[in-house]
Amino acid sequence: MSATGPGAGALSRTPLHDLHLELGARMVPFAGHELPLHYRAGVLKEHLHCRAAAALFDVSHMGQVMLPADAAEGLEALIPADLIGLAAGRQRYGVFTDAQGGILDDLMAANLGDGWFLVVNAARRADDLAHLAAHLAGVRPLDDRALLALQGPAAEAALAGLGAPVAQMRFMDIRRMDLAGVPAIVARSGYTGEDGFEISLPAAEAEAVARRLLAAPGVMPAGLGARDSLRIEAGLCLYGADIDTTTSPVEAGLAWSIGRARRRGGPRAGGFPGAERILAELESGPARLRAGLRPEGRAPVRAGAALFDAPEGGAEVGRVTSGTFGPSLDAPCAMGYVPAALARPGTALGAELRGRRVRVTVAPLPFVKPGYKRA
Repeated sequence: MSATGPGAGALSRTPLHDLHLELGARMVPFAGHELPLHYRAGVLKEHLHCRAAAALFDVSHMGQVMLPADAAEGLEALIPADLIGLAAGRQRYGVFTDAQGGILDDLMAANLGDGWFLVVNAARRADDLAHLAAHLAGVRPLDDRALLALQGPAAEAALAGLGAPVAQMRFMDIRRMDLAGVPAIVARSGYTGEDGFEISLPAAEAEAVARRLLAAPGVMPAGLGARDSLRIEAGLCLYGADIDTTTSPVEAGLAWSIGRARRRGGPRAGGFPGAERILAELESGPARLRAGLRPEGRAPVRAGAALFDAPEGGAEVGRVTSGTFGPSLDAPCAMGYVPAALARPGTALGAELRGRRVRVTVAPLPFVKPGYKRA
């Protein structure tokens, strides 16, 4: 997910725009699109409902791309993930890296068997397409498709109600299937920390399918506000805030996305942009790390707030990159970069909050235990 858009100009509308207005959404600009911030229930209720039942998000602003079936080797030259070893019907999180080991974007890459399906951030879509086209043949943007995210413990039942054979799918599985007669690509994944699905389908059919899902027991619409607070509680990065070209995957706590095959001693070690820095950080550790932060009190510490190496006094050592009040925690939570020696859970730091200092404690990520279906 990305924090920034392509700049001023006319905003694009998703295929669900009229439905958002009908449902009373408060619309805001985001990544060059007009998207719902929240609906009548409000961010807090949408967030908690996703954790308890199911929420439907419109994420059609994200970029969808198809690549040929033989693209794995070319993709591995751009992404430090094991894609050649990825089985058909599975997808993997990864990052595009630059020559300095920074992150150009984060994405999902899926092996459909007959092709590769990528989902990239809206604000980086044009750059990612150019990056892919410069290195690979057959890059095909899917401009005529919508993307829905159905998230929460009731998501499986709601999607099965449309005739979708999803009960046997586990986390990060992906399948082509029909939803009430509509051809779709369905992945068991999402960006909330909950079990759920991301559904790519023809733009012309998106509203009808969304209405069917919203009519299912336990499903309510949710907007960008709840999506952001859910992903922060889940310890997930936002491109342009928590990760960008100034951060490496190891600093960002994304070393788990770098497969063993791509590490030193692996059969396909290196071979991606910035490999020298990234592999060195994997072995020796980075100078700084993304850390979870729990502020004292009830007030959230927002992105951009300075971090200090002591609750009172001390030197500035970093910045908060994402912060919110966590409805599931009933307390504020944040993430930011600090020197590696200060990133251990339990370390007491200070943060700037409205002109005063507040104590924050380094905490393990994620803040909320994920509900993914792994078996």
